[in-house]
Order: sequence, then structure tokens, then C-alpha cells
Amino acid sequence: MSDNQQASRPDSASYSTKGHRLPKLPARSNGNPPSKRRLGVTRAGKWVLFVVGLALLAGFGGGWLGATLQSEKQPSALSSEAKQQYISNESELISGIAKDVGQSVVSIDVVSQVSVPTFFGTPQSQEQASAGTGFIISADGVIVTNRHVVPANASNVSVTLADGTKYDDVEVIGRSAQTSSLDVAFLKIKSGDLGGKKLPKVTLADSSKVQVGDKVVAIGNALGQFQNTVTAGIISGYGRDVVASSDGLGQGGESLTDLFQTDAAINQGNSGGPLVNINGAVIGINTAVAGGADNIGFAIPINDVKGLISSVLNTGELKQPYLGVRYVSLTDGAAAELGLSVKRGAYLAPGEENAVLAGSPASRAGLQEKDVIIKINGIEIDEKTNLTSALSRFQVGDKVTLTVIRDGKSMKIEVTLEVAPSG
Repeated sequence: MSDNQQASRPDSASYSTKGHRLPKLPARSNGNPPSKRRLGVTRAGKWVLFVVGLALLAGFGGGWLGATLQSEKQPSALSSEAKQQYISNESELISGIAKDVGQSVVSIDVVSQVSVPTFFGTPQSQEQASAGTGFIISADGVIVTNRHVVPANASNVSVTLADGTKYDDVEVIGRSAQTSSLDVAFLKIKSGDLGGKKLPKVTLADSSKVQVGDKVVAIGNALGQFQNTVTAGIISGYGRDVVASSDGLGQGGESLTDLFQTDAAINQGNSGGPLVNINGAVIGINTAVAGGADNIGFAIPINDVKGLISSVLNTGELKQPYLGVRYVSLTDGAAAELGLSVKRGAYLAPGEENAVLAGSPASRAGLQEKDVIIKINGIEIDEKTNLTSALSRFQVGDKVTLTVIRDGKSMKIEVTLEVAPSG
């Protein structure tokens, strides 16, 4: 399958400026050499200077006295009391979020079958344990997590609720395709195990409204043993593309695109947990951290998963929508290099592999190489939302309208999305 783009790994950063001493500059003049003659002052002039001096002293004294009296009436905005009140309010806010949302956050323990070489070089099957996080999206026990938390070779999945209740043999509804840039999986606690119990579910926010600097809270099963660990921070950026892997070196990595960047600490075991706003609504799914850096974590915007969530809740199956194109996300630099007048969008770039896959919905709808898709049903394709993310907001069978630039002219093309092929 496709509907994907190549992503790049995050690198370490350093300041591009360097401090240095300013040279000692001569005093500025009007171009004339300073006179060596001393200027005299008349008696009348001395009286004028004396009167002016008294006026200035009176003005400064009155200003100082007024400022002093005003400060006694009104406390400073930066007083220690005000700072303490701000800290107290923020602490109460985070505590409230942790208490409310934490009831819907679960710890996930997975046992997988892996093949390891023996001393004689022959492979042998061995069990391997891992842990992650998820959150409940329906009262009957449907859970969202990351694909890498529940690998394809998982033999047993168990879930532990915030109150300590543990459910074994949890059903894996489905995982996004390994080639998909959406690292998502869905689990389901069996109805018989719940015994009619209704579970608390999270509230989903509109992640398109998130701005850089917004306060956020991450909740997860840190290190696979510290359940419902809470960290706080801000949104540091959006539209980030990374290659994530278990070793952090890119070996067997997967390309993830259109991610939120946050400085809220995301630790091992937090994968699949919720990133929430100050209203306690989920804006993203915690997924990865940058190697070689402090406090750089990444989360999948929740809007990118809403189409899949609707599919699972409505049909009980994970059906990922598919267009069938390979593309390059345009930036100012990429557009200039390709000689394109349009600066944002998904460019169906010609190459060794066809940009429009044969037999795909895109091919049947008439999309061509070198087309630039700039909108889907009015959703703009830009640095904040790439094509894959926009497509994931829809469901299989939806008919969408693409706004396409071809040979400098804008046109509308209707496409019916199909089920993404496996792989």
C-alpha cells in the first residue's frame, strides 16, 4: 500500500549564534574637533540654571512620592503571593486532569513470540514481555494504543485499569498496516469479562485547534511499571516527521508523519497513552521520543485517527481508507527545487515507482503524476496536515472531493476511498 511519504530522523540542534565582545568604539561626534576653549557663564545664566534645577528636583521628588504611595495601595503583579497563587492554580488544574482522565488510561502488558538464534545457529522460539499504555474510547471496553505496543507476533495481551482491575486475553481488533505512517492499534476487553460494567471513556478534542505554546499533560505507564505517571509541558511544534525504531537508531524503523512535538516527558512505556489539553480532552496519542535530546517527544494528532475510531466503533473492524498515491509534501524549498508555483500540498512526484498506483482509487479517478493535491473536502494540505493525515479523518466508502493543481490550473476530482491493502 502507499498514501505515504518519506520522513527524516530528528537531529540534535545547537545555537546558530555565538556570543562575542563588542569592540570599544570612540565617542560619536558631529564631525567637528572638540574645542579646547572653556565656556563662560554669566550671572543671569547662573540664576536661570538654579531655577531650572529646583523645578527638576521638585518633579522627580513628586514622581517618586506618587509611585511610592501607589505601590503601597496596589501590590506588584510579580509579588511572591501572586506567583504562589499561579503555581497553586496550575497544580490544581494538572491534579484535576490526572484524576479525571487517569480513570480512562490503562496499562498494557504484552507477551510476544520471538525467534532467537541458538548456540548452533538454529532459530528457537522464545517469549518476550513488553509494556505500554492505552486509553478507553467506549464504555464497552474499546481501547486505543500504538501499533508497536501490540506487535503482530503478540501471543497474549492483558490490560490493567486505573483501579487495579486486570483483564487477560484481551482481543486485538486490528493494527494499522506496517507501511502506514499511523502507528495505531485497537483492543477490546471481552464483554463477558466486563460483566455489564461500564468503563469511563475519554473525551476527544479537535486537534486542528492546537497551537504552539498550549499547555498539555501526558499520562502513561512509565517504564512499564509506574502506572498513570503524569507529566506536563507545552506543544513545542507540529507537522513533525520522524523515523521511529525500538533501538532509536533507525534499524527496522517506521516513518511517522504530521506529529505534535511536546516537551512533556514521554518515557518508555508511555507509548499509546493520551496527550490531553487543559480541558482534559485528548489531543494526541503519545508515540515516540527523540534520541540524543531532552524533552522532545512526539504524539499523533487525534484528528488523524478519528476516521479509524469511527470505523472500529461502528463496524467492530479496523478499516483504513486508501487513495493509492506516493507523494512529496511541499515546502518553500521543495517547491523551488521542483520549479512549482504552488508552495503547499501533496506533489505526486514521478520516480522509479509510479506516483499513482495501478488499480487504485486514485488511478480510477484520473489523478496523474505531477498533480498537486492541495485540499480534501476543504481540508488544506500544508505543513500542519499532510495528505496521509487528512485521508485518515475519513472512512472506507466515503466519497471525497480533491482540489488538484494540474499544469497551473485548479480542478476538482471526486474519489471514493477503499480499504487499504494489507502489508
